[in-house]
Amino acid sequence: MARDTLTREQIVSTAIELLDEEGLDGLNMRSLGKRLDSAATAMYWHVKNKDNLVRLATDEVWGEIDLPDIDALDWRTAAERMATGMYGMISRHPWLVQVLSGYLVYGPNKSRYDDRILTVFERAGFEAAEADRAAATVFMFVLGNAVGAAATISLKRKLSLGKGDPEAEVAAAMAQAAEVAMRFPALRARLENASAGTDYNAAPDNGFDYGLTALLDGLGGRLAR
Repeated sequence: MARDTLTREQIVSTAIELLDEEGLDGLNMRSLGKRLDSAATAMYWHVKNKDNLVRLATDEVWGEIDLPDIDALDWRTAAERMATGMYGMISRHPWLVQVLSGYLVYGPNKSRYDDRILTVFERAGFEAAEADRAAATVFMFVLGNAVGAAATISLKRKLSLGKGDPEAEVAAAMAQAAEVAMRFPALRARLENASAGTDYNAAPDNGFDYGLTALLDGLGGRLAR
C-alpha cells in the first residue's frame, strides 16, 4: 500500500487489532506494515513513532465508552455507567493496563470522558477538589479491577510461547498455591468450602459490582455530610 493511499485511521485501527491479539510487546512497525501490506517507513510518515501510535490507539478505544446523559440521570447512576463502561472497554483491550502505567496518553476521547465524569461529581454537589478526588478514586478502582484479567491474558500469552500447555501450567501453579495457602487458617477455611472452589486467587463473583456499589456508597456518604 503506497504511503499516499495509507491513512492514519487505517494504521490506528490495525494497530488496535494487533494490540488486542498480541499485546503491547507485539506491536512494532514491521508487523504493522506487514498487516497493511506497506513498508514500515510509511508507518512513521503517518504516526511518527511507536509511542505516538500507542497514544492514538489508546485515545481511539477510549471513544468506545458511551457517555450517559447527565441531564436525564442522577449522579450515582451516571457515575456507575461511566465506571462500568470504562471497565468493559479495558476488558476488551487489556493492553491498556500496561499502557497506562508506562505511556503518556491523552486525546479528545480521553478528555471527553474525563470532562463528563468531573461534571457528574460537580453536579452532585462535590466542590472542585473533591470532584477531582472522587473521579480519581473511581478511575483507580476500575483500573485495579481490570489488572487481574489483563494479567491472566498476558500470562497465558507468555506461556503459549513455550513448548508446554498453558492451561496445564496455570492449573499446576494454582494447585501449588492452594497447597501453600492451606497453612493459613482464613485461606484454608475458604479452600475447604466446596462452593469456594480451589483457586483462592480468583475474584469473587460480582466482585466489580460489589466494590463499585461500596465505593459509590462511600462517596454518597461524604456528600451527605
